[in-house]
Parts: sequence; structure tokens; C-alpha cells
Amino acid sequence: MLKLLRPAVTRILTPLGTALARRGVSPNTVTALGTLGTAASALFFFPQGWLFTGTLVITFFVLADLLDGVLARLGGTGGSTWGAFLDSTLDRVGDASIFAGLTFWCVLSGQMVLAGVAMFCLVAGAMVSYVKARAEGLGLSCDVGLVERPERLLIALVAAGLSGLGVPYILGVGLWLLALGSAVTVVQRVLHVHRQTTADGVPAGTAADRESDER
Repeated sequence: MLKLLRPAVTRILTPLGTALARRGVSPNTVTALGTLGTAASALFFFPQGWLFTGTLVITFFVLADLLDGVLARLGGTGGSTWGAFLDSTLDRVGDASIFAGLTFWCVLSGQMVLAGVAMFCLVAGAMVSYVKARAEGLGLSCDVGLVERPERLLIALVAAGLSGLGVPYILGVGLWLLALGSAVTVVQRVLHVHRQTTADGVPAGTAADRESDER
């Protein structure tokens, strides 16, 4: 569903992207500012219990994840290798900030079990992304999984926002579902990679491949 909505959101953002491009704003600048805004908002609003306000502000900055792509296309480049690397790296920073903010809120409000679930979501989300990146770095495909980044953000932000509006138990339900979905996704991706590496004619990788991640 989220992938179907992406073209519509892109069309909405195109006029803003055009205005920014005319002023010489680069996609990488938008990426960096979006991440900074997301991290600052999550770590400021969520620990204080301002979940609804925080969700609105974070959602605004998350849109920069689409706006930088619009700017890249308007510039006629379609993006650069450095831009793609920066975008993926800063996505992890933004995501971690959201779940760290929720973890702080749970701790400060005495919900220690839910704080652990939120921290698990942070770690599992990083693992979901890492498994895919590592697999693709070895020349394998890893486009599988129940819960990818857009779904993680949607579930977390909707649950936080509704909780901020006073809907009972919704944050706990959202985080538990997200934790389960993220764990399932990690297992799906690991098994998918395992099937590829054990198939006939697929090299198992060299010692250098195995050790490169240790550096």
C-alpha cells in the first residue's frame, strides 16, 4: 500500500522540489536536514510524553526522504552514489532516534517492559537493514520481508500519535506487533540468503568476504 502511495506523494512534493532546486538546494542537504529534524524532534518530544506533537513534526521531516529523490530527478542526475549512501546511512540515524525517543518515554513513565520492546524494535530494525545491505554487498538479492522501513515507520508513528491522543494500549500493541514483524523479517531474509548461498552454482563467498565486515 505504501509503495502505491509513493507516486502520489511525489507529485505533491514536486512543486516544492522545483522551488528548492531553483534556489540551488541539493538533495544531500535535504537528506541531512530531514535526518537532523527527525532525530531532534524524536529525542525532544517523545521523552517528554508529547507523542502526538512529536509524531506530527517527525512526519514532516520524514517527507524529506521523498523530497531528496524529487530534487535529484529535477537535477537530471537521478541521484548519485554518494547521495544514495548518505541517504541510507542517515535513514538508520533517524529510525534509531525515533525508537530511542519512545524508549526514553517508556522508561520515564515506568513502562519498563514496553521500553525493552521499543529497544528491541530499534535493534531489530537495524538488523533488517543490515542483513539486506550485507547480502547485496556479496552480490545476492534480499528483497523479501514482512516489515520493511516504510512499514516500521508507519506502525511506530501511527501508534505513537494515537497514544498521544489518548487511545489506550495502542502504543504497546503497535510496538509488540512491530517487534514481532521485524523479528520475522530478519529470519525471512537470513533464510532467503541461505537458500541462495546453498543453491547449485552459487559461490559460498571467500574468506575476505566473510572477514570484511570485521574491519
